[in-house]
Amino acid sequence: MSSDRISALILAAGIGIGLIAGGALLARAVENAKNSDRYVTVRGLAEKDVTADLAIWPIKVRAAGNSLNEVNRSADEARGKVLEFLAKNGIPADAVASQNVRVQDRQANDYNQNNNALRYIVEYTILIRSQDVEKVQKVSQMTDQLVAAGIVLSSQGNWDGNSPQFLFTQLNAVKPAMMADATKAAREAARQFAADSDSTVGNIRRASQGLFTIADRDQSVGGSEGNGGQPAGSSPNKRIRVVVTVDYFLN
Repeated sequence: MSSDRISALILAAGIGIGLIAGGALLARAVENAKNSDRYVTVRGLAEKDVTADLAIWPIKVRAAGNSLNEVNRSADEARGKVLEFLAKNGIPADAVASQNVRVQDRQANDYNQNNNALRYIVEYTILIRSQDVEKVQKVSQMTDQLVAAGIVLSSQGNWDGNSPQFLFTQLNAVKPAMMADATKAAREAARQFAADSDSTVGNIRRASQGLFTIADRDQSVGGSEGNGGQPAGSSPNKRIRVVVTVDYFLN
């Protein structure tokens, strides 16, 4: 056999091997592309019951009349009785964060058409800020004593009237463990799906975290905490909740 013939055969064999190898690589690439489209989206939930560690309690007292001096005196007397009531029931003076006063002259309001209304309204807001949540909750349930003493409690303005707000401020301390629990729950859901479809769970394709929410334990979730806010509530028993969404590849 001539050398030219041998060279031609070698070249043909090389081309054939190259085509086979290229075909195998192409098939593998197609298979990988198909696998990359095989994934499942699951959610993992983590919940934790906690007790509030901060109480913020605004007490609003108001007085009304046509003499500003008399109204101021009545409002100041009511304020003094409130402070005495707090001290008597174990709320220390250093827990009183602020005492703000607001004076309203209804005749200065161009839109006020009620000429029979009392002219002046003076309102004091006494703000209690305390980590003794249990004490604040107990004393806040005794404000009927103030009403019985003739003190007018106002429900106007912010802070939901005179109800204390109980807050949980240690969210950052529980976030890592809750994220781990939520991710674990998501992977368990993915494993169950994979078992039902003759697959195995692969690596994470994409993951996203929802907001942390804090709500009264015995109420529906109504607010978010991940960014620092949480819903106003009247219970120190709170429930923290977070949901993560994860895409897992399926093999």
